[in-house]
Amino acid sequence: MAIQFALRRENISLMQMKKLSAGEQAKLLRSAKKVMKNAYAPYSKFRVGAAILLSNGKVFTGCNVENASYGMTNCAERTAIFSAVAEVGPKIEIRAVSVVNDQGAPCSPCGACRQVIYEFGPEAIIFFAGANGPKQAHITELFPEGFRLQ
Repeated sequence: MAIQFALRRENISLMQMKKLSAGEQAKLLRSAKKVMKNAYAPYSKFRVGAAILLSNGKVFTGCNVENASYGMTNCAERTAIFSAVAEVGPKIEIRAVSVVNDQGAPCSPCGACRQVIYEFGPEAIIFFAGANGPKQAHITELFPEGFRLQ
């Protein structure tokens, strides 16, 4: 049973990755790079931008917003998702997320962002800077035990 579930998850992952066109990927990357310039990162000096693609084709962006009380900082990915929910409503479905930073450092979404991405996109593809260059992964590869209360 566990093997079948793993294989099914892998098949979904491959199918979903094929559905995102090169143009859509490029648009997400451009959008994330553009919004990264708006990041408020006076403490870490680590600017991050994110762009999400919804199933309806709309793209939303977000940047990290730091705070002197570090726990109050918000990541770029969650900023983009929260903006989408604020504009479209809670029934959004994320197809893909692109994450960039101004340091060229490996930077996948943090654990909190992974859970929020999974909540709104359990089949989402994530594009980010990996240790050996650009990388893409299905959200379940980054967050294998994600959950939804629906």
